[in-house]
Amino acid sequence: MYFVYILRCADRSLYVGHTDDLDARVEKHNRGEGAMFTTKRLPVAVVYSERHPSRREASERERQLKRWTRAKKEALISGDLALLKRL
Repeated sequence: MYFVYILRCADRSLYVGHTDDLDARVEKHNRGEGAMFTTKRLPVAVVYSERHPSRREASERERQLKRWTRAKKEALISGDLALLKRL
């Protein structure tokens, strides 16, 4: 099982990634070992995640979410499907 996740950083920015061990990956981010982007924006917290059966599917979904606007990501995080469709 693989996860696509969105982190909210200390500066309120959002980071999208994928992993096969969400808890371990978040710990790694918070140790400053996750990604250059999050290293300077600690601490981070998971605000959204979804499961995928394969790394390929998780990677494709990650790429999709990374292309989305912040507003669209925030709608996904809040579960506002009506707003998500409008955006």
